[in-house]
Amino acid sequence: MGAQHHHTTQNSSTRKPQNTKPYRGIRMRKWGKWVAEIREPNKRSRIWLGSYSSPVAAARAYDTAVFYLRGPSARLNFPDKIGDDGCGLCDLSAADIRKKATEVGAKVDALQNEGTGAGACQKLCETESYSGRVCLNTDLNEYPSPESSDENDEN
Repeated sequence: MGAQHHHTTQNSSTRKPQNTKPYRGIRMRKWGKWVAEIREPNKRSRIWLGSYSSPVAAARAYDTAVFYLRGPSARLNFPDKIGDDGCGLCDLSAADIRKKATEVGAKVDALQNEGTGAGACQKLCETESYSGRVCLNTDLNEYPSPESSDENDEN
């Protein structure tokens, strides 16, 4: 075969180009979104796990799905972050696995992108010592519509 020139560097971080997959089970779209999906065992079909703005969120969604599909022996991106609810290797449907994975991915994505938005408020409100602000329950998977402003609520 051909010579392997790129394997001579000792620092592994210099070998990876910028757009390679940093985690298992995810890939980056051309426009910059990170997506996660997993193949169902013994089937050709895949379970779509969602599209996320951060690779960590996509990887956590993948970890959730692979844990429910393959149990505690699954190879995870973040083995210390998986929450075992006693249902590893349960007989969950693809839709149930997708739901659990997208919930985790959306939560991580919101925390990754929090800055000054509702995610920051939610994180602060979850700590017991913080009680200075009222947090609103918002759907983190949807952008707010311009029609739903406070002015429209008065009518």
